[in-house]
Amino acid sequence: MKRVVAIQSDNFMRINPATDTSLQLAIEAQKRGFQIFWYEPKNLSIIDAKLKAQGSLVKFYEGNKDFYKILKKIKFNISKATVTLIRQNPPFNMNYINSTYFLDNVDPKKVINKPSAIRNVSEKFYSSKFLKFMPPTIFTNNIDDIHKFFKKYKQIVLKPVDGYAGNNILFLIKNFPRIKVLKFLKKYNHIMVQKYLSKVKYGDKRVFIINGKVKGAIKRVPEKGSSLSNISQGGKAFKANLSKKEINLSSLIGKHLKKDNIFFAGIDLIDGSLIGDINVTSPTGLPQFRNLTGKNLAEVFWNELKLK
Repeated sequence: MKRVVAIQSDNFMRINPATDTSLQLAIEAQKRGFQIFWYEPKNLSIIDAKLKAQGSLVKFYEGNKDFYKILKKIKFNISKATVTLIRQNPPFNMNYINSTYFLDNVDPKKVINKPSAIRNVSEKFYSSKFLKFMPPTIFTNNIDDIHKFFKKYKQIVLKPVDGYAGNNILFLIKNFPRIKVLKFLKKYNHIMVQKYLSKVKYGDKRVFIINGKVKGAIKRVPEKGSSLSNISQGGKAFKANLSKKEINLSSLIGKHLKKDNIFFAGIDLIDGSLIGDINVTSPTGLPQFRNLTGKNLAEVFWNELKLK
């Protein structure tokens, strides 16, 4: 068998080949002579003291409606992979956390991002290190704290700390529906609460951090009437230039991420401010960046990884 890149992710048959970052990373790995073993985290097991996964050896194709071919379904010893990429989508719940514990049984230098680092760098809580670069933000599960915050800022946003892709966000713009907020807290427990930034209608910037360095960015603009710029929520991608302030902030966060063993991340900015999302579980946006700029950050990813 050729050298193998294992990709732990969601079912590849359901991805959008035009927008999927994991697919772009896989195709670039193939160009470098690697075979792709793709598996879902639910199919991990430890048998005879070996970490194994049931999955498929897959050949992927670029710019093709039929973008994959299953070569063989196998149970693979993950320690035999040259590198394993953790790429499944959040929510960052116990199922996700347990999958990182499974991967602790592999040399951590052979897993991207490092499993313990993903556990430590909670995507929204990690941003509390950078509150001075963010809009007014609190983390709480206390409705009185939230009500006081609402009275001060008039328009606020409530986000589950383990949410992703703009899902399950509650906007309080005109009034404070106490019962609705209580139900939100009961469902999500501790949450992130932020002052609503009206400039979100002009879009945010997704900045790509690879090996601690700023490698590019795209602008994501929400659909008319929406405050969600995520591509999965209908946002459109455009070319983006970063200001000196945005480069400095992104570089600062990148240095912290590298120190904390995060190799690949995406951070989101609005009007030069961090909005609290530091994406380390499954950063997206590389195909959009390539389409807009002609630069393939999947190449940069593998070059920076320096696999032997």
